[in-house]
Amino acid sequence: MLSRRSTDNRTIAKLRHAVLLGVMLALAGCASSGSWQPMADRVADPADGRGAARRVPPKAMTAYEQAVAVMAAGHFAEAERRFEEFVLQYPKYPGAYVNLAIIRASNGDDAGARVAIDGALAIDQHHAPALNQLGMLHRRNGNFFEAEATYLKAVTAHPDYALAHYNLGVLNELYLQRLDAALQHFETYQSLVGEDKQVEKWISDLRRRVAAAQRTANVSR
Repeated sequence: MLSRRSTDNRTIAKLRHAVLLGVMLALAGCASSGSWQPMADRVADPADGRGAARRVPPKAMTAYEQAVAVMAAGHFAEAERRFEEFVLQYPKYPGAYVNLAIIRASNGDDAGARVAIDGALAIDQHHAPALNQLGMLHRRNGNFFEAEATYLKAVTAHPDYALAHYNLGVLNELYLQRLDAALQHFETYQSLVGEDKQVEKWISDLRRRVAAAQRTANVSR
């Protein structure tokens, strides 16, 4: 049996890993046509109920990239100011709101983070990064089932959104005590990202614990 200290250390490690992944994905954006582009490069057109994507104007792209660079350098106060100016000038790009939410959450401003998340979801109610941030906000506030529902909404809309699968793994293992579900989501995350050595260790540990629980259940019968 794991000690309380080892359980707490595992919890802290996994939550720190989740926060780091969230920031990295927000900064790195997504690949399109073989070239790097920030996460706001293709966004849901609010005039199209099907969520059709459109290109970001070059001027907006430049402003977004500058804000991302400041955030990547760790200057969060300046990055927050830049993203706030960005959404005033270009209010229809959910990625900027998500980055604002990440910055505000890191500063302990959950109310401000929620305002930013709601801004992204008002543009695209199925925006996976925004749903993921909302799930993290629910989890931090102890609303575990609300967090689960929000993460599941993200992966239902976008099954290849790896970070929501990761957070479902964390939630199921550490908070809901569902080892089978945790293992499934960590394995899905790993299949999507290719290789995460830290998560691979957790998967191995979960497989052992799931097998042990199954052996115990068979004996008890």
